[in-house]
Amino acid sequence: MAQIFSRPLPLNTKNEKMAKQRIKVQGINIQILSDKEKDFICITDIAKNFEVGVAAIESWMRNRNTIEFLGTWEEIHNPNFNSVGFDGIKNNVGLNSFKISAKKWIKETNAQGIKAKAGRYGGTFAHRDIALQFCYWISPSFQLYLIEEFQRLKEQEAKQLNIEWNIRRELAKAHYPMLKESVIQNLPTGKKKAGFYLADEADLINELVFGMTAQQWRKKYPTMGLSNNCSSSLICRLSILCSLSGNVTSRSGLRFCINLPMI
Repeated sequence: MAQIFSRPLPLNTKNEKMAKQRIKVQGINIQILSDKEKDFICITDIAKNFEVGVAAIESWMRNRNTIEFLGTWEEIHNPNFNSVGFDGIKNNVGLNSFKISAKKWIKETNAQGIKAKAGRYGGTFAHRDIALQFCYWISPSFQLYLIEEFQRLKEQEAKQLNIEWNIRRELAKAHYPMLKESVIQNLPTGKKKAGFYLADEADLINELVFGMTAQQWRKKYPTMGLSNNCSSSLICRLSILCSLSGNVTSRSGLRFCINLPMI
């Protein structure tokens, strides 16, 4: 069971109004800041308990897939995202001299998905979508444990507030915008409309993760009353689904990653 710590964690920002909590995952105490429906998980708490330590955060941010994922997330969720600053960072990815920190990322792009806080209870906090991506990079198995404990935490909160919350819905909801943005950015010129490629990519990913498309799922399980395979999927499969959607930006790239022949 997830352990919830109710003792308030002081922050340096006087106007900070985010609620503070912690969960314990495999013996690691992890801070969570919540603002309305947005949850920010302290990836510093996670990183310092692995061999590389907090340096893992900058190593993760230097990865091209990470930068593209962060940029896509901001473009979808942040209307004030500085795309010019993002392009400058993206163009330098891969250079030996390229270095990036959470503070620099926030300063250059006006990012909202990552927060850098100083002080005793400070660290790098990432929106849950981004934090899960970091966990997948540092340890896929730890990511699954974090998902389970985070699910329990939100379920306990939901019982207190008498509302329904399910991480399957949140993961499935996070998957579609990432996929849509990737398809639009890589749409071939003079070809069919985006809807065709979007459906094509979605079918391909569903086949990889679930073994069938959403349409085939509805035909196979007509009595389940579910709109698609995401609604009842295992959390680990939805986690893989989000990772594929967030990191792969073309059909050919996806097939290359899974080592399947083009058809």
